[in-house]
Amino acid sequence: MTEPSRRFFEDIEVGEEYESPGRTVTEADIVIFAGLSGDYNVLHTDAEFMKSSIFGERIAHGLLGLAIQAGLFTRAAQPYATLAFLGLRWKFRGPIKIGDTIRVHAKVSAKKETDKRDRGVVTVERRVLNQRGEVVQEGETDLLVERRAGA
Repeated sequence: MTEPSRRFFEDIEVGEEYESPGRTVTEADIVIFAGLSGDYNVLHTDAEFMKSSIFGERIAHGLLGLAIQAGLFTRAAQPYATLAFLGLRWKFRGPIKIGDTIRVHAKVSAKKETDKRDRGVVTVERRVLNQRGEVVQEGETDLLVERRAGA
């Protein structure tokens, strides 16, 4: 069995951009995430209460949107030789509602070598957009990416 093609630290260029396909967020996604996370806040689970809220209906968990964008990113970019997810700086800009179709626009904004010759850090700016092109979440993620042997 052959290993899937992975991009190493040396292969990734600052300025590269990626666009994911869309993914529609469903009521089932929100219900399952509530059960998985234990977050049953009325924002996500009480349709009647939310009719009179500023949103007018239930909204997805912010962390659900964050998780979905992580998966969308992997569909947008050829897989990196990622060793670890190091962290993020993130903003929740607007609601994700049931039936919204979100996509990710990503851009490599920085690369940094580390003290260890077998890895480097890649910073990726990410914007989550809904079907109207509105930014609902955005931020940066830092990924620890493997370097080629002998590089």
